[in-house]
Amino acid sequence: MSCDPSSDTPALGRPTEIPADPESAVIDRVPNPHADTDYVTRFVCPEFTSLCPVTGQPDFAHIVIDYVPDQWLVESKSLKLFLTSFRNHGAFHEDCTVSIGRRLVERLAPRWLRIGGYWYPRGGIPIDVFWQTGETPAGIWIPDQGVPPYRGRS
Repeated sequence: MSCDPSSDTPALGRPTEIPADPESAVIDRVPNPHADTDYVTRFVCPEFTSLCPVTGQPDFAHIVIDYVPDQWLVESKSLKLFLTSFRNHGAFHEDCTVSIGRRLVERLAPRWLRIGGYWYPRGGIPIDVFWQTGETPAGIWIPDQGVPPYRGRS
């Protein structure tokens, strides 16, 4: 089944500017051709950046998003633009991680979603933030997110 770009996918197939901030970023969606099937889709962003809201210095994270779609799939270009919009946005690690998950849930209404934000050390302390919409659905395989605990230089 091909996905025909519609009003739900304004960035698909067109040059698009990076949004100035997460609030103005548009998350495009496309119809799920297998809405009758439970399966997991994973997106990994190993080079996520945002700004510390206190110092203005950059923060770095490895973000992993797993979701069980219902009627909609996130269009990957718009997801990349949305995640990139955080690079000049000041927010704490917890706020960034949970906000990403909530925006995706609001736009896609998935059956289930979890996000792991594995933040690199700030002040010598790595911070990992996890959020999910509820119990893991029965009968589907959810692999480990595959991000080892931070060990620094060994």
